[in-house]
Amino acid sequence: MTSAGTLRGMTNGEAEGIRGRVTRQGEEALGKLAQDLLENPLINGAIARAFEAREKAVQAQEVAMGALNIPSAADLERLTRRLRSVSQRLEGIEDGVDRLDERLGALNAVGGLEPRLSAIEESVTALTREVHALREAMPDAAKPVPREQERLDVESDATDKPAARPRKAKAAS
Repeated sequence: MTSAGTLRGMTNGEAEGIRGRVTRQGEEALGKLAQDLLENPLINGAIARAFEAREKAVQAQEVAMGALNIPSAADLERLTRRLRSVSQRLEGIEDGVDRLDERLGALNAVGGLEPRLSAIEESVTALTREVHALREAMPDAAKPVPREQERLDVESDATDKPAARPRKAKAAS
């Protein structure tokens, strides 16, 4: 009888037991082989040199891409992170503007802010006109001379000068 026929003749539980045992033995054999390979100094050195060569190749690739002004994967990753950060900040600003808009809308709806501001502006304009009209209506109001037209009085009469003080005599020592 062949092995396939032997497996067909077995019960389901026996077949699972054999399959489990074979699987465990295979895993153990692969683990032992991997351990032996890693402990081998020749294989271990070859793996280390392969990783060093890979690192040098990555550095050379980055230098070449930089020379061609092409961004590397690290550059793109940094840019992506920065863009996400800016996007999150912008969303926060948008949320703040929305909240401010809602508050202003509520103030406008409750207090009639627009008509009140218009009334204040009209009152200020009317007051400005009245003050200007009063200034113009004042009799003999001295109009200010522009600074460019002001003159300094540099020549004055001798009578305007204060009298010279007499000198005190020095005491003899």
